[in-house]
Amino acid sequence: MLKEFKNFIMTGNVIDFAVAVIMAGALGLVINGFVDHIAMPFVGHFAGGMNFEDLHVAMDGKDYVTLAAAKEAGGAVIAYGAWINTIVNLLIVGFVMFMLVKAYNKSKAPEPEAAPAGPTTEELLAEIRDSLKK
Repeated sequence: MLKEFKNFIMTGNVIDFAVAVIMAGALGLVINGFVDHIAMPFVGHFAGGMNFEDLHVAMDGKDYVTLAAAKEAGGAVIAYGAWINTIVNLLIVGFVMFMLVKAYNKSKAPEPEAAPAGPTTEELLAEIRDSLKK
């Protein structure tokens, strides 16, 4: 049983999958950093200087200047600005994955086209028979 498990773990597919999961996690961190620290401040600047991260609705009906102040008050808070950041993050991750898959597919060598099939044995025998008849 231990030998079977070792063979399973050491197959290329499992190793490839493990590498892909680790790379996806690292890529996710990079994209989160990009969205939080570059994209959303840029969008916020052109949207009148707003900070999307602070957009919220306090369920206690009071107005708080920042999301941190609303959470500190202890009431329930709907942080829809963070959700907007998550949606932007999803769109960027989707676009990056699309570009990676597109580049990977382009880098793969095209499969050679199969040579056209020649005549079958029966067709060759029929040609020989027909030429002998003449």
